[in-house]
Amino acid sequence: MWLPDLQDSALPTYLALVEAIATAIGRGELKPGERLPPQRRLAWTLGINPSTVMLAYREAARRHLVSGEVGRGTYVLTGSREASLFRLKQPTAAGDLIDLSTNVPVHDPDNRDLSTSLAALAARGELDMLQTYPSAALVERAHLAGASWLRRRGLELAPGGLLLCAGAQQGVSAALLALCEAGEPILVERYTAPGIKAAARQLRLPLHGVAMDRHGVLPDDLDRQARATGARVVVLTPCLQNPTGASLDGERRAAIAEVARQRGLWLVEDDVYGVLGSEAPLAVQLPERCLLISSLSKSVAPGLRLGFIAGAPQLLERIDREAQATRWAVAPLSLALACEWIESGLAEQRLAWQIDEMQQRWRLAARVLGARMPQGRAVAPHLWLDVEPPVALAEACRQKGVEVVPAEVFAVEANPGHAVRVSLAAALSRAQLKQALEGISAAWPIG
Repeated sequence: MWLPDLQDSALPTYLALVEAIATAIGRGELKPGERLPPQRRLAWTLGINPSTVMLAYREAARRHLVSGEVGRGTYVLTGSREASLFRLKQPTAAGDLIDLSTNVPVHDPDNRDLSTSLAALAARGELDMLQTYPSAALVERAHLAGASWLRRRGLELAPGGLLLCAGAQQGVSAALLALCEAGEPILVERYTAPGIKAAARQLRLPLHGVAMDRHGVLPDDLDRQARATGARVVVLTPCLQNPTGASLDGERRAAIAEVARQRGLWLVEDDVYGVLGSEAPLAVQLPERCLLISSLSKSVAPGLRLGFIAGAPQLLERIDREAQATRWAVAPLSLALACEWIESGLAEQRLAWQIDEMQQRWRLAARVLGARMPQGRAVAPHLWLDVEPPVALAEACRQKGVEVVPAEVFAVEANPGHAVRVSLAAALSRAQLKQALEGISAAWPIG
């Protein structure tokens, strides 16, 4: 039985256990598919409370390290590199590296919106009521707020055209669970987000990558892959794709929609970055065959953990017939805050600030990187740097004090190529970002 050593950790016990699981996976001590010790047995052996182990296993599952199945136990979800993005950072190493590995919105340390909103809820006597299950009135209000938020993406949702969920990750998982049978192939971009890879692996759905260029997936290859694999479902991020930053133009979107209709493909559209861009979602052109997944995490506040699943009512019924299961994971406080911010226009203000800051950081990257800066890409919260000549740029950047993510983390198939993703929004300030970009430039020889 695998046993962790938690004695030297300064973290709370449950977090120390999560870190030990992540470390064991990274070292190969815990292998994909391996079963972790039963919770009570591990608790008894370590001399800790069973509830501590339960909390740790839940957190490990949230970080896509393990998968828990009722009646079968908890199993290692993946030994691949994408799991490293969800690992806890060692507190002792916090000052050693500038971490540009995680896609998060820019944090404004001077912003007091949350404090102000919580104080207003308390002053109105509404805060304590949010300890209970969400009321029907709050849920209805959240549906209206979500529809209002998605209207800026060109979606006019009919009644029943929206489900609430705890962020886009839950939304993608719920959509795949509803549309797919175990073991059937799923089409995705050649490079795709680690969360999509994790969801597919957890649901035992093999992925097949579709070729891309700087504008996104190629319609001809999507058609070829659909015919070759017999896939019925495709998961795409058409706007500011993670990790490449590609955005499909109108002509490309129309061609992809036509392929989807001809081949009978269901489309799961990851639109979490959509509000940061300018292109309309594919769901506008393919409403009858598309489930659009969005959230406030990449544009307003990741801590709200509120997402939206939009689509034709008959498609949403396949996910959640009673429209309750997906929203059970959303805290009432998150619902109340999201409604308040959308209705008051504060969410729009925070989005505008995020877009402006993103543009400032993009221009900074262009100045520092010069010829290394990718051309012909829309302004995105992340950079995809194709490395020529091929070098182990991620490790070279680490030697210069910068953490970035290599292509293999995002690649669906073998031969990932030589590229890294740099999360511009992850830096604590523009000054820190400038320092990190200078480190990347120094690590990257040209010619």
